[in-house]
Amino acid sequence: MIKANQQLKEEIIKFSKEIGIDKIGFASAGVFTGLKERLITQQQLGYQSGFEEPDINKRTNPEQVLPKAKSIIAIALAYPSKLKNAPRSTKEERRGVFCRASWGNDYHDILREKLRQLEAFIIEKEPTAITKSMVDTGELSDRAVAERAGIGWSGKNCAIITPEYGSYVYLGEMITTIPFEPDTPLEDNCGTCNKCVDVCPTGALVQGGQLDSNKCIAFLTQTKGFLAEEYRLKLGNRLYGCDTCQTVCPENKGKDFHLHPEMEPDPEIVKPVLKPLLHISNREFRDKFGSISGSWRGKKPIQRNAIIALAHFKDDSAIPDLLQLIKNDPRPVIRGTAAWAVGRIGNPNYQEALETFKHSEKDEQVLEELDKGISMLQNER
Repeated sequence: MIKANQQLKEEIIKFSKEIGIDKIGFASAGVFTGLKERLITQQQLGYQSGFEEPDINKRTNPEQVLPKAKSIIAIALAYPSKLKNAPRSTKEERRGVFCRASWGNDYHDILREKLRQLEAFIIEKEPTAITKSMVDTGELSDRAVAERAGIGWSGKNCAIITPEYGSYVYLGEMITTIPFEPDTPLEDNCGTCNKCVDVCPTGALVQGGQLDSNKCIAFLTQTKGFLAEEYRLKLGNRLYGCDTCQTVCPENKGKDFHLHPEMEPDPEIVKPVLKPLLHISNREFRDKFGSISGSWRGKKPIQRNAIIALAHFKDDSAIPDLLQLIKNDPRPVIRGTAAWAVGRIGNPNYQEALETFKHSEKDEQVLEELDKGISMLQNER
């Protein structure tokens, strides 16, 4: 049967190139035994982010997702790593940044459309076939599937690294009831290089290939609550995601591909001026950022991160905006983070203003942040 499907496999590969899929690979639908063991360990250590599929059996057994699964088709699309005409962050207009994986239109939509086209092609050729596709939020691990299908190797930075495009690729997969000859996994090429582990800002890369998601800046930028103070100073001007473990990777040197117009970033969206973000309405946020994947958690995390970025820059001109947030914003996380930021910026002339806000503030966490801000300003005197 597999030999009989070799021609179909070749036709699928040819069609995938025609519709703009940069890499395609085929894997068996057997249980991901090694992954299951690693996931159990991650769970026991408390290293999971909570965004994953909680059922480990579903994450590691394709037949639990699609009965009678025989093969998995993995795809990869390369995305740009360099921003053309990037606006400069100036003292008057400090800017934040979205990670590269959030540039252009939401990659979930782009890859789902490619997989939809691929499914339609397969069903036309094999009407009895059953397929199930997923991108990022599905049950299976995109990285484990891509590794098994020979798309790339799993790097120490916990990303799939391809020989052609480095780790700057989006991944998706399709489970199918058609048995295909599986492709050969690639040899790990990280060798003794440990740069990504060494430079991880928060030590989230515990060791090569093992990530404590709860310390990862990419994860932290997506949380909605107060950010632990130890991580605020590591955030820099990141609004969403983190690219550090990719930018230091030697395999990514010189890799920059602009193959898909829908992935091209708008510089004013992916590197926006910070202060306007503090007062942006829900509608304005959706209109400006709604098309990128970095908007999926809404404006609150982005605004909190923008406040932290202004504190990182010690932008004195932002203090009136921050005081307005402390006074008027209904969300404790925004009020409290703004109070901390005023203290971090360090202009002692605003100590009295923070002390005044304590009289009307009822939220315990906000009061704690006000105290932190006041303490920092006292130390400036």
